[in-house]
Amino acid sequence: MRIRASVAVVGGTLALSALAVPAAQASGSDGDTKITKVVVDGDNKVSIGTSAAVTVKVSVTATDNSGIKGAEEFDLYGPDNGYATTGKPACVKVNATTSTCTASVKIDPKTDYLTNKSAGTWYVDAWVDAKDGNYIWKEKAGSFSFQRATKLTANAAPEPVKKGKTITVTGALTRANWESLKYGAYGSQSVKLQFRKQNSSTYTTLKTVKADSKGNLKTTTTASADGYYRFSFAGNSSSAAVNSAGDLVDVK
Repeated sequence: MRIRASVAVVGGTLALSALAVPAAQASGSDGDTKITKVVVDGDNKVSIGTSAAVTVKVSVTATDNSGIKGAEEFDLYGPDNGYATTGKPACVKVNATTSTCTASVKIDPKTDYLTNKSAGTWYVDAWVDAKDGNYIWKEKAGSFSFQRATKLTANAAPEPVKKGKTITVTGALTRANWESLKYGAYGSQSVKLQFRKQNSSTYTTLKTVKADSKGNLKTTTTASADGYYRFSFAGNSSSAAVNSAGDLVDVK
């Protein structure tokens, strides 16, 4: 047995422990079974905040000429000994040879003792069995971003303003600290200032602004029409993308 000292998720729940997991083995297969697709939470991004539990869904699509019989629990793992195991997957037939097997695990930042260093790229290991006895065991069958949730604010002033005059937009970017269970400053990040006219549904980027060391944002633009101003952060492998609420400015 290999012992992985970590925050472990077993059978769809998390527990702080030294987890005994099967001895490491290379990916392997028998027969023509193949894994063709792995999707985590629909877009391969998982964002965890500081209070709400999050259910992470993993879907593995596999094929074999005899059809798919089932799959074992999926292992998820990432930096700083991050480790999780889903519940038993349920497999749904796509056609005679292909099925998608889906399972989930609940992660609660209040009780699961996540570390900030665990944010980043995580991987999925998957074992799938075919009806004729063939199988595939694939390490790193898929990957996803395990991210600290972020928050972003924006305030445009003055309101109202004369056309052609200067508008100042301020805000702040923060992100979840899984160790303190609070949101803290996320400084020195590039954030876009965006605008949409009042009767439009589309935002246009006006400029890119860099937050200071405390995550504070401040920039100016010229008033042209009634509309909403917001900041937009694109995110990265460890921190989730986020848009602030739009702040409406009335132009006279």
